Amino acid sequence: MENTSVVRRQRLKLKSRRMIRRVLPFVAALFMATPLAAPVTPSQAATRVKTHVASVAVTKAHIFDQKLHDLYRDLQVENQGLRFEVFEKAMTGYLNLEKNGKIGDKEMLTVVDFGLPSTEKRLWVLDLETKQVKFHTLVAHGHNSGENMATNFSNENESNMSSLGFYVTEGEYQGKHGRSLKLAGLDEGYNTNALMRSVVMHGADYVSEDFIRQNGRLGRSLGCPALPMDQKDAIIEAISGQTTMFINGPDTRYSSKYLNEDMAMNTLLNANT
Repeated sequence: MENTSVVRRQRLKLKSRRMIRRVLPFVAALFMATPLAAPVTPSQAATRVKTHVASVAVTKAHIFDQKLHDLYRDLQVENQGLRFEVFEKAMTGYLNLEKNGKIGDKEMLTVVDFGLPSTEKRLWVLDLETKQVKFHTLVAHGHNSGENMATNFSNENESNMSSLGFYVTEGEYQGKHGRSLKLAGLDEGYNTNALMRSVVMHGADYVSEDFIRQNGRLGRSLGCPALPMDQKDAIIEAISGQTTMFINGPDTRYSSKYLNEDMAMNTLLNANT
């Protein structure tokens, strides 16, 4: 199934939420107004079935949306600058990766929002089991992705750009930056060359408040989501071992099969039944 753009997805979502508010009272009134003992013609029966199916779909969408908003509220990340639309995409992918058996038992979700400037803390490590923010910190983007703002992204080797999309964390290793964490990109055409490009999580001296004060922005990597030196060990420890990472950015062309909301909706609702 062809994925819609991020812009179109948000428009459809707003339209869906308006439809929920309009349709639910109508459906309730329809059932209240229909006499139970009255004869039902085949066409009336078909209409009722279609109405019931539509009402179930709308109700499921409403419950899914409400559960995500509840989790967003419980995590208290709005005040930290994590936008709901980014959180929603990250959670949709997390649920679909869980459904497909691509992640391990750790209920950790790392969100990087390159829609924010490098001077802001734009990485979150969320513990979905305890509903806590484990880390909220700075993170660098690729040298050729932009200055303070990341605007260009690539999956190509030696592009020195960041890559958008969903990743699963793999094993740790000791590299030229010390303790580092391998990342396997899952979105074809967007980040699947991450392992070949050695796009990994590692610490860097240029990811610090001091560097920002001196230069007006963070330093930049060769495409890696580089971390502050004083936090990289703890973050790598927390998210290693097949956990989900989502890197968001201002690219309306980005699409992913893991943004299938119908599948994510069923996964979340079935987990709570």
